[in-house]
Parts: sequence; C-alpha cells; structure tokens
Amino acid sequence: MAEFKTDIEIARGAKKKRIMEIGEKLGIPQEHLLPYGHDKAKVSAEFIASKRGGQDGKLILVTAINPTPAGEGKTTTTVGLGDGLNRIGKKAMICIREASLGPNFGIKGGAAGGGYAQVVPMEDMNLHFTGDFHAITTAHNLLSALIDNHIYWGNEQGIDIRRIAWRRVMDMNDRALRSIVCSLGGVANGYPREAGFDITVASEVMAILCLASDLKDLEKRLGDIIIGYRRDKTPIYARDIKADGAMTVLLKDAMQPNLVQTLENNPAFVHGGPFANIAHGCNSVVATTTALKLADYVVTEAGFGADLGAEKFFDIKCRKAGLKPSAAVIVATVRALKMNGGVKKEELGQEDVEALKKGCANLGRHIENVRQFGVPAVVAINHFHSDTDAEIQAVKEFVASMGEEAILCRHWAEGSAGIEELANKVVELAESGSSQFAPLYPDDMPLFEKINTVVKRIYRGSEAIADKSVRAQLQQWEEQGYGHLPVCMAKTQYSFSTDPNLRGAPTDHIVPVREVRLSAGAGFIVAICGEIMTMPGLPKTPSSERIYLNDKGEIEGLF
Repeated sequence: MAEFKTDIEIARGAKKKRIMEIGEKLGIPQEHLLPYGHDKAKVSAEFIASKRGGQDGKLILVTAINPTPAGEGKTTTTVGLGDGLNRIGKKAMICIREASLGPNFGIKGGAAGGGYAQVVPMEDMNLHFTGDFHAITTAHNLLSALIDNHIYWGNEQGIDIRRIAWRRVMDMNDRALRSIVCSLGGVANGYPREAGFDITVASEVMAILCLASDLKDLEKRLGDIIIGYRRDKTPIYARDIKADGAMTVLLKDAMQPNLVQTLENNPAFVHGGPFANIAHGCNSVVATTTALKLADYVVTEAGFGADLGAEKFFDIKCRKAGLKPSAAVIVATVRALKMNGGVKKEELGQEDVEALKKGCANLGRHIENVRQFGVPAVVAINHFHSDTDAEIQAVKEFVASMGEEAILCRHWAEGSAGIEELANKVVELAESGSSQFAPLYPDDMPLFEKINTVVKRIYRGSEAIADKSVRAQLQQWEEQGYGHLPVCMAKTQYSFSTDPNLRGAPTDHIVPVREVRLSAGAGFIVAICGEIMTMPGLPKTPSSERIYLNDKGEIEGLF
C-alpha cells in the first residue's frame, strides 16, 4: 500500500527509462539532448529555435487555495494530472519549477510531487540538479562584484553609493544576511556601505531567466537591470558597467530547459524557480513555450495559492509571453479547508463538517478570482486517507453551489489511475473553447492603481496604503517610461491579507506597501507588502536536522 511508503522510498524504487527514450517520445533527436547522467538532460537552444512557429497545444494551469501546514499537494496534482492525461491517450507534458535549497533545508521540504505522482530523480531535483541555481547565483553576484569594483577604480559612471539598488543573493535561508555592511577593513577593500542579501529565487536574474525567450533576449534584459542611481537620480544599467555579456555567458547552459520524467515515464520540464510570495512564481517561458510545441496538453503550476501564483501567472507570465491558458485546476484538501475553518492541525483527523463548510469560503474566493481572468476552472480534491464521505460531499456541494465541479483525486496513492476523472474533465474544458482569458488590468493603468486593483479584486482588501516616498518613487518610474509594467506583489502566502494568521476569506483589510523595487530587466515592479521578507529565515527545528546519509549511502529525510 502506498500509505506505508515514504515519498523518497517510492522515488527510489522508480523504474526510470533512460532520458534519451523520454526525449524520443517528444521527437527530440539525441544530438539535441545534453545529458546529465542517464536520467536528466538539457534541451539544446538550436532544437528549441527550430520549433518556433508551430502549432501550440492546450495550456492548463494548476493552482490552489492558500497553503496551510496541513498541505494541499499542488505539485503532486500537477504531476498526477500530466500522468492522467497520458493515461487517457493524450500527449501531455508537465512544466514545473526547480526547488530552492533554502526551503528544502528549512521548513517546506522537497518539491517534486509526492506518493505515486512524482517527478524523478527526486533527490537530484531537490539538491543541486543541473546547477541552474548556482549559475543564477553566480551571475547575480558577478554583477554585485562589478558594481563595487567599478566604484573602487574611480567610479566612472558616478554611482551614488547611497542609492545602489542591487543586493547580493544566495540560495539558502539566512536571516543574518538580510542587512549587512560591506567593504569594511580599510582602503584596500573599497568604500564601506550598507547592503544585504536576498534568497536566489528572489533575484531579478532568476526572473529574467524565466521570462526571456532566448539568449539574445536574455542578454538584453540583463543589460536593462538598474543597478543604482547617480546623484542626479538618473538610472545606471548593468550594461553601463559592461556586465551583461559575462552574465549571459554564465547563464548560457542554465537557459536550456531540463528534461526529466515522472514515475510513469512521462516527460517533464523542470526549469526556473522564482517564489510566488516574493517573485512571480512560474517556471520558465522557454520551457512552457517549447512544451506547447511538443505536446497536445501542457500542465503547469504557479506557486502558493491562486491569489499569488495564479494572479502572477496570468498578469505577468501570460501577458509578457503571449500565452492563452485553456483551463485551470484549483487544488484543495479537506484538511486544509478545515484549517481555514479554524481546526487545529493536531485535530484534523477528526470529522468536522461545520468547520469544513466555514473554511470553504477560502476555496470560493479562489474560484471567483480565477473566473475574473476568463479561464474555466475545475476543483481537484486531493484525497487524504482521513477524509470522510460526509466531508468530501460537503466540498462537492459547496463547489456545485458556485456553479463549478469538484472531483475527488487519488493520484497520491494510485498514480494516474486515481485521477482519470479529472483528466477527462480538463480535456472537456480545454476543448470547449470557453476560455476568454484576459489580464486583470491594462498596461496603461498607473502603477499604484494596478497595486490597488490587485488588492481590491484579488485580495478583497479595502485599499493599498503607502508612504509618500513610495508613491513618489512609482510616479518617478512612470515618468521614466516604466508605467506600462505589471506589478508583482510580495506578500504572505498564508492569507489574502498581509496577516499570515488571518485564514479563510477576509474582506476590507488594508494592505500596506512598505517598499517598491523596479525590476527593469525582468519587466515588472515589485511591491513589498506587510512583513514579507525577501530573505527567509530558518525555523527553530529546520528540516536539515533530519537529513542524512544512511549506511547504504542513500539520502534520508529530504522529503
């Protein structure tokens, strides 16, 4: 029985095919697969370029309710649905993000699905994988080094060291590095100044890699990065200190999507990894657009709940890449809905239909929000063995009352066999042609009004508030020609509000915007709301304490 095996034990027992066979299923010639061992490979830029202009398959987004400690299983459902579509005879691919080391050793654990709906090799994906994150970190920090070096050797561009906007990054949760002073130790080390670190997934370089269409576009976007300002407040770009070429060289291989497989030997692209609470939360445009040329159905996910990941998928990724999703799946669990209804984690195993009904307000809000983008949706109830028939029926009745359908899915325990009903429903929605996708706001709307639009229409807040300096900064960016950019909200994932403890479906709350950052290369404005941190910290008992090598040299505790 699946319940008695851990995810890592299931992954370890996978009957993987050689990656060249997986590529063959997609029509990728062997010479265009750059193998990393026998079970993963990068797809060449030449092959990707050769596929431009062909017909696209149907794009399916998997999103979810707000995450809780009870778990929702969005990635598991994404993988399961991809397997399920293949099972019913459709040519389907999966596109998901790479895992960050920070949460793996912190609180979240791995990110490759679970049970019998996983992408493998799971251990590699959750550790160094093909080195993409290291390349992104290195390219980012090369720019950091070049900025301080430029100042040290005479500061030809006139960088005002009080107005340097570029921080450093590392792919680890380390709160001690959020605010630092660098260049201490005397004249030989440069000019002391305040600085800080973000986690790599919050890096603008990560966002650029995930939004760039090819290497040429990548280099242009890297050159567009604003590193800081002169005393007259005019911007200085990465290309002004000749950083864009070398950064592109470091990212040459990282730009190529990674091909792996599910437990059922179906193809998956795993590429890019921005967080949805502090970045735009989607896998790379290159992976998604390439998959659409190779498969009839492409199942992708966006991070955290639909208020963050789906909103950014629609308003940033789809807007910028010209993507038109055909359908969406909203993942929920009975356990998570009960938590939204006020049940404590240790009491989730007990039936509580009334709390469940109360918690369904959170699911209802997400259904309404996805509708606002004109995309037809279905609810996937990710089954747990503790769910009762009465609880499952209550969710189905609630969703039906909103005019939608909820389908019970058992892919964690049964693989593709447990998700056939959902796969057939997704095909029905996608083939109906009912999607009337449109972003939430137009390009020409003022920046603060865009922020307010997301706050009011997605979060159901009363308004966004910001200091005069924040509003003035937004106005200045509009005057400099950046007013057409979308906004990327950095906010807690646990609530529609900025209070992580306020579950359910709160209304009329105020969303404070404490800081805004211009990501000119990526092509969006980041609005940092409430207490959200762009460098997370580790919990009191981090996951790393339970990760080790056993006597066989196998990894334990990673997932």
